[in-house]
Amino acid sequence: MTSPSQPQNPDRKSVDRDAAPQFVLPLVIRIERAEPPTRTDALETAARAVLTLLTDDRATAEDGEWTQAVRDWQDARIRKVVRRARGAEWRRAEALPGITLTGGSAELRVFPPVPLDGWPKDLARLQVSGTELTDPEPPPAPDPDTPVLWLNPHITMSAGKAMAQAGHGAQLAWWDLSDQDRDSWSKAGFPLVVRTAPLARWASLTTSGLPVVRDAGFTEIAPGSCTVVTDHPALR
Repeated sequence: MTSPSQPQNPDRKSVDRDAAPQFVLPLVIRIERAEPPTRTDALETAARAVLTLLTDDRATAEDGEWTQAVRDWQDARIRKVVRRARGAEWRRAEALPGITLTGGSAELRVFPPVPLDGWPKDLARLQVSGTELTDPEPPPAPDPDTPVLWLNPHITMSAGKAMAQAGHGAQLAWWDLSDQDRDSWSKAGFPLVVRTAPLARWASLTTSGLPVVRDAGFTEIAPGSCTVVTDHPALR
């Protein structure tokens, strides 16, 4: 699911992002027919995957092999695309440069950004729609000390769309954190949970000053819709 949204690189404010070369961050979720991942675990794994790539030496070192691609991606409109793979498709995806993360049931690989029209063929052929996942039971209430990516309770999103939005929310929080808080979060392995916000709390969350993701509206939902509010304890 393609998700062009509004998280933007705070260090680049004067450039027309739509005129800049456009890049996309590919994420591939492994969905085997017999054992698909649960929805919430897939969303949480996608969010952690984005943070893991953003902090990888290959993306942060001055001469890192992914550094320029990540810079170019963040200097334009932030796009993430989630596709699904199984069997031989997944094995081919694993052979490409990237990082594989596992959750409780989810296995996902994130790749360095690629030009919008320059996908590797083994990723370009993967399906982008129809990624529907479920939770066998409602996830538990979040611990107050754990960062929470709150989903808009008024919007219905496919699993792929929600995974991309969770990644946006994690990225916004990362940009807003101090160096010390970033270091602590990274060393802890990026603990976080994704939950649907209580109806009665959503309005206050969107006006709380916490990072808010607003979707560009190219797929599934209306332009400007608030999709995620990231409640990191260090940002309260």
